[in-house]
Order: sequence, then structure tokens, then C-alpha cells
Amino acid sequence: MAAPGMLRFSVIKSTIALCSVLLFTLFFTTAVYAQSSDSTAVKKDTAHQSFVDLVTSMSRDEAIKSAAKFDEDKITARQQELLDGIIHTTHAAKEYLKTGLDTAGLEEQMKAIEKWHSVVGDGIFVNKGTIQTYRNLETSGKILRELLNRTTTKKNALDLYAKTLFKYKYTIDSLNSDSLLYIFPSDSAELVKYLKKFLPIAKALQPADSAFNKALENVGVLQTHVNTLVNKLNADIELLEGYSRKISDEIFGREFADLNGPIAFSRPFGEILHFSETKGSLALFFYIRNNIGKLILVVLLIIAATFFYKNLRNQLQLQGSLKPDFAGHLVLKYPALSAIMLVLNIFQFIFPDPPFIFNAIFWITSSVCLTIIFRGFITKYWMNIWLTFLVLFFLACLDNLVLQASRTERWIMFGLSLSGVIFGLVVLIRGHRNELREKWILYFIACVVLLEFASLMMNFSGRYNFSKTLLTSGYLNVIIGILFLWTVRLLNEVLAVASGVYKKPDKKLFYINFEKVGGRIPPLFYVLLVIGWIILFGRSFYSFRKLSEPLGNFLLAERTIGEYTFSLKSLLIFISVLVFSAFVSRVVSFFASDSHEPSVSSTGKKKVGLGSWLLLIRITIVSMGVYIAFAAAGIPMDKLAIIVGALGVGVGFGLQTIVNNLVSGLILAFEKPVNVGDLVEISGQMGVMKSMGFRSSVISRSEGADVIIPNGDLLNAHLVNWTISGGRKRVDITVGVAYHTNLEKAMSLLKDILQNEERIMHYPPPSVHVKDFNSSSIDLQLSFWVQHLAEWVAIKSKVIEAVTAAFAENGIEIPYNKQEIYIRKDDNAENEHTDQNTPS
Repeated sequence: MAAPGMLRFSVIKSTIALCSVLLFTLFFTTAVYAQSSDSTAVKKDTAHQSFVDLVTSMSRDEAIKSAAKFDEDKITARQQELLDGIIHTTHAAKEYLKTGLDTAGLEEQMKAIEKWHSVVGDGIFVNKGTIQTYRNLETSGKILRELLNRTTTKKNALDLYAKTLFKYKYTIDSLNSDSLLYIFPSDSAELVKYLKKFLPIAKALQPADSAFNKALENVGVLQTHVNTLVNKLNADIELLEGYSRKISDEIFGREFADLNGPIAFSRPFGEILHFSETKGSLALFFYIRNNIGKLILVVLLIIAATFFYKNLRNQLQLQGSLKPDFAGHLVLKYPALSAIMLVLNIFQFIFPDPPFIFNAIFWITSSVCLTIIFRGFITKYWMNIWLTFLVLFFLACLDNLVLQASRTERWIMFGLSLSGVIFGLVVLIRGHRNELREKWILYFIACVVLLEFASLMMNFSGRYNFSKTLLTSGYLNVIIGILFLWTVRLLNEVLAVASGVYKKPDKKLFYINFEKVGGRIPPLFYVLLVIGWIILFGRSFYSFRKLSEPLGNFLLAERTIGEYTFSLKSLLIFISVLVFSAFVSRVVSFFASDSHEPSVSSTGKKKVGLGSWLLLIRITIVSMGVYIAFAAAGIPMDKLAIIVGALGVGVGFGLQTIVNNLVSGLILAFEKPVNVGDLVEISGQMGVMKSMGFRSSVISRSEGADVIIPNGDLLNAHLVNWTISGGRKRVDITVGVAYHTNLEKAMSLLKDILQNEERIMHYPPPSVHVKDFNSSSIDLQLSFWVQHLAEWVAIKSKVIEAVTAAFAENGIEIPYNKQEIYIRKDDNAENEHTDQNTPS
């Protein structure tokens, strides 16, 4: 179909042709009438007026027809646009119905969540028992929050799906209800053509509309179901929080009768164990699934640590320093077990708010590894004590997984507490303290006695929740304390051995410089372990959570300054990421530093160290840190652009030198005219490139001084890089012989000396030439190349010694400088000639 512009052009063209014909006729008839007699003048005027009216009428009719034709063309074009829009939108809507959201699968997931919700309700909403237990509320709360997160995610996806469906429905209805679709052409042929287009589209639209209506109906029902479930989960979580607060407020209140009193509620202990196992497994499953990435990281760290410990042990065996009983090297006796124990103890804190069963698996695994590691190292007496506490801790963990109170469990708790009190007192009174490796363990054992005795009394008097918390915390205290003490001990062993074995960075160890790390862990690590012990100990109490939640709310509260909204948490994240990126950049530069020797191997080839890439790595780390800091803090990127613009203004006014040095550092990093470890010479000063930073570089001179040179000066100076050529150097030695010396013999001796020195390169070949006539001697020049730049001074010294010995043996004199002095007494006196030899 022709476009409206083309139709308008055709009508105008026809009108112009018609007017041309009429004007030609008008001029022709006027000329004919002009040749007639005067008697026909009146008739001429009448005919002319009739012709004008005819032309005017024809033009008016043609204009009306053209306008009508143009309107019909516009309607036809718009109708085609509407039909195309309906076809395209309907097709897109059908595809979205097929691939948008699996509502059947979502409904099955909602049924699974409802099933899990019913499991969570056991012991809380049904089969309540006499009291609510803190362990049951805590485990159930973690599961409910996970179910709420899953349901909320599905709800958001469902709402988006419904919104998109409504959008498609609205678009199709708006196109279908346009009145222009129902304006039919007056021409029967055009009408038939239009109906052939319109009727198939209308027919295809009916099933799609029915499918849409059915999908919207199903989505509406599912939305009601999901919203109801979300509200129910929120209400249950609030109810659990209320129960937990009540337990915390009444922690010293009596909950049961005395241990020998009457039983108010009885439920088979097997049922309690069954639903406790179900809830514990469900909480563990959800937590592992949500933190699978962190678990993979822990596994990779264990593998890396195992590789490192094995490599360390192999190095000690090669040096013959490894003792048969691994005295002082206990961590190397079982590399894999040591890696598991150390990694689990240190990196357990990367898992936020884990369920108790998850932590218990970590602690028990670490304890078993430690048992195998120091088996045979500690005395049998203290080994038995450790095993006893480990068994009691294992039983206490099992008891802590029981989520509902019963008289049977109370008697088990009583037995565990009594065992801890008696056994702890025996150890404190009769313990072989002189055999104890770590004296701090005695304080942990004393703490066990106090906590277990308090648990014993609370349990007997009917204060179940507080008693159970004290029971678990007591044994947890001693096990975690011993694990952390041995973590410090083994880490100190690792650092001491590594700093003694690896004197220089090695690529197998990612160029870590253990001479800088030191032989002991820093004091900050001790502080962090104490804080970690307090956190693990405090997690057992609801009061710890009550103290931590207000702090979290304070940090999360949003504050507004002008148009910018922020929270203290976002600011802390921003600052922390920047500080951490700067810290990582410094650590990379600190630990991965190369040795300060020239980067030339024993074979004369240039060694490529990690230090050559340090500047680029540090720039990348800091740049990524800045970007991540802005993104993590939620600061828009346009704010970053404003900051960069402000910095640009500052650069224009006063930071040219700093920016020049920074840009020069980038040029040095990419072009690499010099690398870390290269032997360079700047302004007559020679040294080894020690480090290359953002603004400046450090050159270590041979006398021990470090010269700090701005990168701009380094790039602009005439820099001599001796390492690029492979470390070779040409050495020139000038030696003088007396004028009466046989030069051929002297040169032959010198050539033999150069040929016999093994460290002198044979290509380019050494040469001996007569250099010049001196005042007292004829100078000969020896020229030769040495393979290693570091050896040229020693080789030159050796050659000079050989030349002196050879000349002395063959009677060749190396003269010293002589001067002739003339003394004039007076003008008429005869000149006297005096030879006087003076050393120069």
C-alpha cells in the first residue's frame, strides 16, 4: 500500500496536469474570440464566465476526492499498524506463557514449604509440652526465616509474572479496542481485502485471550496462596521471637518441678528424638545449600594448606633437619589433618549465624584431627583427660540437639553435668601440671567445673533452659579453648619452620617472603582469637543476640543529608573495602617482594619474578577496591564521576607533579623499561631496582643505602639497564710497558692470560691493542666480556694479578711516571740538566 506522502504527491501531479490543459484551452479560445467582430462581444463574456465556473467546480470536486482518498489511506495505514501490533504482541504473549514461569512447579514448591512449616510447628504450635525450649525456638526460627526468604523470592517472581501478563493483556486490549479497526473501506474490493486480513487475526486472538484469562486466573489464585503463606510465616516468626524474649526475661524462673518431683507433661522420648533429628537435618540442609560457595572455599584452603605443609616437610627432609619424632615440627607430622584443624578453626567465622549442628560438625572434626596430631606428643595422662572431655563434649552436643524437654533428658543432663564437675575437680586437684604443655588449659577446666555445677543446680531446681545452656557452654568453653591454644601453637611452628627454610621467595609458594612474615604470629591474631572465643561462647545465650540486634539496627538505620540517603553500615562498608584493598595492596607488595639481587640466573638468563608485575597488580587491586566500595555502599556512579571531576580540577591547580609521577608509574608498569630486580644506573649511581610504587620507586645501592626516586624523574632520566642485555659487561684494562719492551711478546702474554681465564667470554673474543704513547710508557688496552655483571670486579682483579705476575716472570717492566726538571740559575748561566724521578 502506498504511503500517504506518495498519494498526496500523485494527486498534486494530476491536478497540475489538469490545470495545464485548461489553461491551454483558455488561451486558444481567447485568441479565436479576439479575431471575431464586435457584435459577438457579449456572447464572448458569457462563454468565458461559464468556463471559469466549470474549472472552479472541477477543481473543487477534485480537491474533495483527493482529501477523501488521503483520509482513506491514513486509515488504511493505521489499521495495518494496529493489526501488526496485535500479531506481534499476541505472539510475544504466547511465548511468555510458555517460558515465563512454571506455575505448576511453583505450586509444588509451596506445598513443600507448607510441609516443612508443619514440621517446624511440632513442639511449638502442636505438642507444646509444659514450656517452650530455647533450642527448639532457635532451630525453628532459622528454618522459618529460610522458608520466608524462599517464599518471598517466589512471591516476587510471581508478582513480576502477573504484572507482565497484565501488561500484555492491556496492550492487546488497547490495540483491539481502537475504533479505526472497525472503519471499513467503501470500495467492495478493498473491503474484501481488509476482511481477509482482519478475520484470521480476530479468530487467532480468541484462544490466546482465553489462555490469558486462564493464566491470570491461576496466577491470582496462586498469589493469594503465596501471600497467605508469607503472612503466616511472618506471624509465626514474630510469635517465636516473643517466646524467646519471654525465656530470656524469665531465665532464672522455675519452669519445671524439681528433678524428683511430679511430671506435668509426658511425650515419648523417641518421638522427641525423631522430630529433633528432622528439624536439625532440615536446618543443616538449608544452611549448607545457602553457603555452598564458602564451603568450597574452605575445602580449597585445606587443599592449599596441605600442599604447603607437605612441601615444607619435603624441604626439611632434603636439608636433613626433620627429626624422627617431629619434635618442634608437630604440624608436619600429619599435613592433611593439620590443615583441616587450622582452616576449620580460623575460617569458621566466615559463616554467619550457623545452626548449632553445623558448628558442632566443625568443632568435633577439628577435635578428632587434633587428637591424632598430638597422639604420642602429650603424656598418656593428659591424653586421657582430653579424650574424656571430648567424649563429654560430644554427648553434650547430642543433648543440645534434642529440642523438647523431657524427664529422661533432664536426667541425662544431670549425669553429664555431674560428670564434668567430678572429673574437673579431680584434674585440678590431682593433675600432673608439670607435664602440661599449655598452662592456660587449667583455667578452662576450672571454668568447666563452675559452669557444670551451676547447670547441675539449675536443672535440679527446674530451670531447664538455663541449665541446658550452661551445660553446653561449659564443655564448649574447654574444647574451643584447647583448639584455639593449639591453633596458635601450630601456626607458630609453621611460621618458624617456613621462615627458616624459605630464605627467598619461591614461585611454588606464590613468592611469599617468610623472612618478612617472621617466626611467630602477630599479637593481633591472639586478640582476634579471644574475640572469637567470646562470640562462640556467647552464641549459646539469647542475651547475646539481644545485645547484638540493637547494634545491627543502629547500623542499618537510614539517614539523610540533603539528597543523599545513607546508613552507617554503608559507610562502614565503604571505608572497610577501601582500607582492605589498600591493605591487600600493601600485603602483596610486602609478602611477594623479590630478593634485592640482580634478576639474572646462574645461566645468564633473565629471571622473571612476580615483583615485575607488582605495580600493575597493586593498581588493579586499588582500582577494583574503589569500584567495589562505591557499589557495596550503594553510592551511585554519578557521584563517583563528580568526585573524579573535582579531583581533575585539583590536579589542574596543584597536583601536576603527583599526577605526573602516577602516570609515569603506569607507563613504567606497561612499557617495562625496568623491572624489579634489574641492575640499573642513573646519573652515575648504580643499584638494584628494589620496588616500584604508585608515585616513586626504590633503588638499593651496593653500599646498602636505598634511594627513593620519583617515577617522573626515573622516566625522564638517562636510565641504563644492565639487566636487559642479559647481565653481560665489557671490561677494559689499561697497562703501561716501558719503551724498550718487546710489544709483540707483551701482547702475546696478555692474550694468553685472557684465554686462560674461564670466566671471560670467548665470543665476542677478548682483544689486546696498543692504545697510546704515554709520557713514560706505551699503553696497552685489554678488552674482554664477562657473562655475569656481578663478577666483573672479581675477574678484573684476577686479570690484573695475572698480568703483574706474568710481566715480572718475563722481565717486562711496568714503568712509573717520570718527569724531567730543568733548573735555571740566572740568565747567563749554562742550563743544568737534572734527572729526578718522582712517583706520580
